[in-house]
Amino acid sequence: MLIFRDKEGLIAHIKELKNKALGVGFVPTMGALHLGHLSLIEKSKQENDVVLCSIFVNPTQFNSQNDFSNYPRTEESDLELLKSAGCTIAYLPTFEDIYENEQLFDINLGELDQVMEGPYRPGHFKGVVRVVKRFFEIVQPTKSYFGLKDYQQFLIIKTLGKTLGLGGEIIGCETLREPSGLAMSSRNMLLSKQEKQLAEKIYQSFKKIEQCAANTNIADCIAQEKTHLSQWFDIDYLDARNGEDLQALSNIGVAHIRLFFAGRIGNVRLIDNIRIFN
Repeated sequence: MLIFRDKEGLIAHIKELKNKALGVGFVPTMGALHLGHLSLIEKSKQENDVVLCSIFVNPTQFNSQNDFSNYPRTEESDLELLKSAGCTIAYLPTFEDIYENEQLFDINLGELDQVMEGPYRPGHFKGVVRVVKRFFEIVQPTKSYFGLKDYQQFLIIKTLGKTLGLGGEIIGCETLREPSGLAMSSRNMLLSKQEKQLAEKIYQSFKKIEQCAANTNIADCIAQEKTHLSQWFDIDYLDARNGEDLQALSNIGVAHIRLFFAGRIGNVRLIDNIRIFN
């Protein structure tokens, strides 16, 4: 596995790969890798000649300096995991390396960045599109892979790629879960044992809402589970939305319905979502 810490060397190497007509699969991460990340790498391996994984904790997408400072950083073990997973190239840039000579841009995301996470994390998605655009420009991937746990982010990145013609084919990969249903997340390592057990209730509530909504108004089902979860969580939202555009559900039939949750347990903020009525 090749390791690059500066974009000049990486760009030169990618040019050589392109000259050989080799496809590059890109898996961007903020490190603290887990099986969910490795599943993205595995899918990329199946579909591309080369797998490039980045590790970069991007400060521009954190609206809390405390969250940025506390975000887990495990570079040594991350590199070992990447190597064992068959990653071809690891890119670990500095802030200066990513943002040097950055060209300012503007993009219309419609209402995608205004709902759910938008009000609770001001500036977050601006930072996300900023860093992902830079990575796309540097890596020039054939295909790019993102987990669907951050579903709102995935839709925004798809819009970014389509609007600017970057990122190649942008592919969403299903969330990997613990046997309990808890979504795998780098933030889980910040949870105490008791908090992790309580966090399992998020997925349990999702499934209860899905079962309840088969016979009852979904808003009533959500209200019931929100009351239940609020015993342990400081909830930002628990909601059902159209999975295509994140709009609130209307009386018109919606083919793709997703449940979304965001809230804090202790000092850790967790998000999750599932598609229901598949």
